[in-house]
Amino acid sequence: MSRPLWFVQFVKKTFPGRFLLARATKLPIIGNIIDRWLFGGDDLLYLPQDRLIRIDQPIDAPQDVVLPSQVVEHFIEKANVHWIMDACICRDADQCEDYPIDMGCLFLGEAALDINPKLGRRVAKEEALEHVRRCREAGLIHLIGRNKLDVVWLGVGPGTKLLTICNCCPCCCLWRILPHVSSQIGDKVTRMEGVKVTVSDRCIGCGTCAQDVCFADAIHMVDDRAVIDDACRGCGRCVQVCPQEAIELSVEHSRFVEQSIARITPLVNVS
Repeated sequence: MSRPLWFVQFVKKTFPGRFLLARATKLPIIGNIIDRWLFGGDDLLYLPQDRLIRIDQPIDAPQDVVLPSQVVEHFIEKANVHWIMDACICRDADQCEDYPIDMGCLFLGEAALDINPKLGRRVAKEEALEHVRRCREAGLIHLIGRNKLDVVWLGVGPGTKLLTICNCCPCCCLWRILPHVSSQIGDKVTRMEGVKVTVSDRCIGCGTCAQDVCFADAIHMVDDRAVIDDACRGCGRCVQVCPQEAIELSVEHSRFVEQSIARITPLVNVS
């Protein structure tokens, strides 16, 4: 049964307390309960923006180029139900001033039909493709996969028929809780296979990348140089902001799109 608007308003009001909930996941017993209740079965991938990717293999022809956005487009093409939310609940709750609040999540699959119609609308495939394109142009990062939290707060199901495509900003994203949440939950949110983020010798230690840019708190200044640790989810925010273009995002092979699609496909049936 879809959630009434009063429940959605309650979720928005409690959203600032997400960091307290995240820290509670590290407590014995309580953490396991929260994990099963809100995150059971989750598997989510951050997709860096197309223009940030460098493929470490020669490309013979333009049609050989593969881009992270093709993962999203694959599932949009495959889905029989496309549902666009009228607003991003994260940015709306935080009253975001830097990114569009009206560019909400895109949900795919039959379970989306049970979403409260006052929260969004069913659209055609073409409008869904245009929506994600506009989100990328606005500087938002796609997060795609199975997300039980959406099943819970939207009051829909089953989770095996709801694919989440979030369009995330660095300031309001729910997953800013990553540095605070338990590893059993945090490990369900990962980078694309083969994605690497590295700091080159052009780094002058200005610290721009370490100033509230990384939602995973994966980049720090060590001896006047940026250092990226294993917490990195490969979103590419640090690449975007570096004034020296000293941070590079690349993939080790050209099959990263194919592998990402293969990973997500068994999780949710969208057709």
